[in-house]
Amino acid sequence: MMRLKDTRYQNTASFLNSAIAIAEYFGFIPFEEAARRDLAQIREIRRRARGSEREISFARKEERVLAVAARRLSILAHAPPESLLLWRVGSDAKAAMPTASLELHIIGTQSAIAEALLIVIANAIAREAGLPERVLSINNIGSPESSGRFVRDVASFLRKHIESISVTLRPRAATDPLGALVALIERGHPAIPRSPQAMEYLTEEERRRFWELLEYIEALGLSYELSPTVLGSRDCWAHTLFQISVIDAASGSRIPVAFGGRYDPLASRFAAAALPAVMISITCELRGKTRVKREHPLPPSIYFAHLGAEARRRALPILENLREAGIPVSHGLYHERIGEQMAAARRLASPYILIMGHKEAVEGTILVREAATNSQDAIPLQELTGYLKRRRFVSA
Repeated sequence: MMRLKDTRYQNTASFLNSAIAIAEYFGFIPFEEAARRDLAQIREIRRRARGSEREISFARKEERVLAVAARRLSILAHAPPESLLLWRVGSDAKAAMPTASLELHIIGTQSAIAEALLIVIANAIAREAGLPERVLSINNIGSPESSGRFVRDVASFLRKHIESISVTLRPRAATDPLGALVALIERGHPAIPRSPQAMEYLTEEERRRFWELLEYIEALGLSYELSPTVLGSRDCWAHTLFQISVIDAASGSRIPVAFGGRYDPLASRFAAAALPAVMISITCELRGKTRVKREHPLPPSIYFAHLGAEARRRALPILENLREAGIPVSHGLYHERIGEQMAAARRLASPYILIMGHKEAVEGTILVREAATNSQDAIPLQELTGYLKRRRFVSA
């Protein structure tokens, strides 16, 4: 949980207003503004998913809140190749330490760019808040098949150490080994360093997919650690899980402020069909004003389009630099093909398009095209912000 005394904010509303503005810069909209399916579709989805939540094994308290979001997401309209980028605010006023959370969800893409985008935004929110040293911890539990092998070995590990496990937790160790392991991690059980590690069970394809995410993070210049203790229920998560923590200046201990990952199993359960989904939840203490006041800026006049894997990797730091410079830009990073992006730029009626292909990514340049005339200039990346500012693309 983010403590306001560690930030530049005086109350929860100030934090949420700033965080939402950053998320909306990258294209996120509120849950309430997403189109719903028609009533017949909603009834069919709910019929097929009826009773799903009762069957879920939750390993973390955050997962129960995630189940609520997944149920709501299942009724939202979605048509490939479009993806949904959504935010919502939740709160837990009944907890011993009341909290508010900003959830960011990306629905409809399997690509690791979704996880990378959420990490970029969460890091920007934390940095904007003035938080001290941050630690990004990442784990990967793989597909249901890989995590199934991992859980079988976890069950064996728990049986070997059953005498050192508290009596109240022993029944769970037998019925929900992964949930029991998460509980032992939270309690700091001394045997945890010797427990099985999920990343050791990944297939070659899953390792390749994981490395794709790490390449995005390294392109951003973010430091990270591979942490086998960032875990969650197999009923909720698959593949990547991540956590952002800050270092407490007094004790040196880590304070988690954000947690997320790919929750395809949970989203698919409630949608009653395959549904790729990834999210992050950024939690802050509840204090003072809490009402969110959104700004409604004009649509960006620039669209960022990429072509190829190398250009996609370079895109995130470029977009973050443009955000910090106050230059609004739309994007379609979740699109795989340039044609889909150009079609999106036409729908948005963007008068200018930034285009980065493999050649530009390697050379460190970007094309600035005027849509009306198709004329374009190749601009070195280090000059892009100044070039756009001179043409008054800075937001008011």
